[in-house]
Amino acid sequence: MSDVFGAYLHIPFCSKRCDYCAFATFTDRHHLIDAYLAALLSDIERHIRAGMPVSDTIFIGGGTPTLVPPADLARVIAAIPRSATAEVTVECNPDDVTPEMMRIYADAGVNRISIGVQSMVPEVLVSLGRTHLPANVTRAVDAVRSSGITTFNLDLIYGGAGERLVDWERTLTGALALDPPHVSAYALTIEAGTPLASQPERHPDDDDLADKYEMADDMLAAAGLLNYEVSNWARPGHECRHNLLYWHQSDYQGFGCAAHSHIAGRRFWNVRTPDRYIDLVNADESVESAGEELDAAARRVEGLQLQLRLREGVPFEALDGDALPGVVELRDNRWVLTQRGRLMANDVSLRLKD
Repeated sequence: MSDVFGAYLHIPFCSKRCDYCAFATFTDRHHLIDAYLAALLSDIERHIRAGMPVSDTIFIGGGTPTLVPPADLARVIAAIPRSATAEVTVECNPDDVTPEMMRIYADAGVNRISIGVQSMVPEVLVSLGRTHLPANVTRAVDAVRSSGITTFNLDLIYGGAGERLVDWERTLTGALALDPPHVSAYALTIEAGTPLASQPERHPDDDDLADKYEMADDMLAAAGLLNYEVSNWARPGHECRHNLLYWHQSDYQGFGCAAHSHIAGRRFWNVRTPDRYIDLVNADESVESAGEELDAAARRVEGLQLQLRLREGVPFEALDGDALPGVVELRDNRWVLTQRGRLMANDVSLRLKD
């Protein structure tokens, strides 16, 4: 996928910050929304003038993109040159989704929605610091389908404090009842500087996480959703092309505060706050904060680590798979992680040959 190109737009506004969130999101900057969207448009325009390629995927994430007036967000999306078959995704908070919002998105070319479900159990949502109601997930899915948007993802998190195995099963059952074409299920991770990090009594248990992962994989596979990356399952043809672009080390341009980019082996990221981003764009100055360039050897190792997480696995010569029975299996002369192996992906990656 080295010849594909993607664009990422970061919308940093949130009404409430989740306890586990370490992203560049802000609950006190809503007054900047208009100026921020104008800065995004200006930044996109100057990249177009500089010869930015046409995008094959566009992903609008956050933060909470659905806090922005949908018509205004649609104008920003429409400004990005894209191929006729581009995948265009918007992350959505289920509480915000309306049929009208989805119609506006669809008219702007959005053809994929990612809904932040996390859990279908109210008590677990509270423990995660989430505010939406499970019933709103159903309404959001109905709105997506009625708009003609062709695919959607349900984003789940397991391992929250107090979440029992039966609660996780209830979430999976509720999610599958909506017949999603794609599900992402992530183990709760502890990020430094978050409220969760300072409360060890709320930290997840590794054995519990393993049990929940196996349950998810079994239930999703039984429903026809195939695992194509450690934490992602999809019906054939509904894999997230934008995420595959990341995992295949393709190029992408990030717009907005704290957005990351990767161009020709160089990674770089923008200033963290929306205030600073707006000021720099308005001054026609670079919004880049810092960057790094990987040499060929480091890039190859990183590429193998990413391939290992995917269902196609790594080349035979990249791993001594015979020393890892039950962890990897040989398919088409490539070593592929088993279900058990996916739980140990980070450890297995340390055995890759560089």
